[in-house]
Amino acid sequence: MDLEVKGVAASPWSQTQLLSERKKPLHRVPRLNLGSLVNSDSEDEDIVPENLLTPTGKCKLKYQQHTTDMKEGYNQYIQRSTRKTKSSVPHQETPISKADEKCVQVRGTSTDDLTTLDRKVLFQQGFAAIPHHAQRSTSKSDAEIVAKERKKQAVAEQMMLDLLSRAVISDPEQNLNIEKRGNACITPDSKRTLHRFRKRTLHETKIKTHSTLTENVLSHKVQFGGRIISRNGRDACRELVGFFFSHDQSLTIYEYRLFGKNRTSVLPFIQKNIYHHQCGRRKGRQYQLGDICIGATLTFLSSDHPSLPESIKENALLTLRITDIDQAALDSLKTAFMEYEEEIINQEANDRLILKAIQDVLKEKLRNRGVRVLTGLERYFQQLDKKGDGLLDKADFKQTLSAFHLELPEKDFESSWIILNVNGHGKGKVDYGEFKRAVIGEMNEYRKSFVRKAFMKLDFNKTGVVPIINIKKTYCAKLHPQVISGHSTEEEIKSSFLETLKDACSKSDEVSYGEFEDYYEGLSIGIEADEDFVNNIRTPWGI
Repeated sequence: MDLEVKGVAASPWSQTQLLSERKKPLHRVPRLNLGSLVNSDSEDEDIVPENLLTPTGKCKLKYQQHTTDMKEGYNQYIQRSTRKTKSSVPHQETPISKADEKCVQVRGTSTDDLTTLDRKVLFQQGFAAIPHHAQRSTSKSDAEIVAKERKKQAVAEQMMLDLLSRAVISDPEQNLNIEKRGNACITPDSKRTLHRFRKRTLHETKIKTHSTLTENVLSHKVQFGGRIISRNGRDACRELVGFFFSHDQSLTIYEYRLFGKNRTSVLPFIQKNIYHHQCGRRKGRQYQLGDICIGATLTFLSSDHPSLPESIKENALLTLRITDIDQAALDSLKTAFMEYEEEIINQEANDRLILKAIQDVLKEKLRNRGVRVLTGLERYFQQLDKKGDGLLDKADFKQTLSAFHLELPEKDFESSWIILNVNGHGKGKVDYGEFKRAVIGEMNEYRKSFVRKAFMKLDFNKTGVVPIINIKKTYCAKLHPQVISGHSTEEEIKSSFLETLKDACSKSDEVSYGEFEDYYEGLSIGIEADEDFVNNIRTPWGI
């Protein structure tokens, strides 16, 4: 019978070859003699092959070194595994990663006075342990710097356009020659003439007067950024840019507004004029170049500016804080305009030293319970403020400090009260917002700028209030160290944050800017490095 492979007939020779291969005996594997195996545990000497060359002294030394290293490495591994086994027991009760242990442990103080909310707040400091992505943050910061410079340039151009145009059409001295020539033509009943029949003429712009502004005169200025000190979110998040002019010691402030993504507007907020301090040791003195510095406070009477928003005019004083400044322009003009009395400068420096010493003492007490105390202080102040004017007397402040276990020595309290009475409203009462900023302190402008950015991202309608639902949607705990290590879920970290934030709010379904700022003000006390604090805002809010 012929075999066929793929249609080809097999030859008789191939058939014979196949049959012969089948008849060949199969090779069997010999049985393993278990008795000939050497027990490695019972033998101390290594089996050395017969044909192996005798090792040299150098090879023996390397072999001994390698053996020693291996033994040490094995011992270290045993020690590490033992430590992990011991540390796994507390993790089952309270899972805390290495990054969170750094946050939860109290620096030199007892943890007996910490509540459950305090401990949950301290978990939020875990974002500070996230490694800083230098390349990504650099590109973001570069884009932010470019956008900020464009804003400044747009405001400066609008300011120059406004002031140069207004000087031409509103200078009273421009009318002198026209009035001389037109006196003979004025009729007695000209006041009754209809508007459309009256003669309208522009000023003779070629006439130069004492108050004429030119581009060269206006170029001697210092540009600075500012914010309104207010608990109203809409006012606190206004983007303000100011200009101080050295030729007449006047200043003006503009507001930069963004409508949607591309539409912008630059509007005057404080008209150009010469202004004076409204409180403090320099009350009644004219603003000078030495007053313009980062962290300085500018005060204006709200009644002098009828165009201000109604929410700002509710307060007698408009208080602005300078957040950034054109340092190069300031240095070029500083040498010629420093006329302050040395006595006032020394008094203010002494005031700052006294308040700084008090702040250091209280911040040490608030390091691990800052959020609970600062948010509680505001509610307590509002309960004591029966009139609703934001002012309290000495007894009220003493009662508040005692209620929150922040007692001060009598000498320190009296010193701070004298300073606040000089800088404040007088009449034996002080604004409790100023008292809190002076005695407890506040975060620097760099940190506060990120708090404002986070709130502005949440408050896209610019109402000054954010619903809790929006916060829950935006807050992201994916990169929290506890979530990464697997000790907690993203939902657990988010719920602990919302619980602590709701405790700081007067309403359970919304957060105001003041409450949002108080929360991060308290969190800031326990974080020393600025970049660590910025990580606590950048990471969960994605800014």
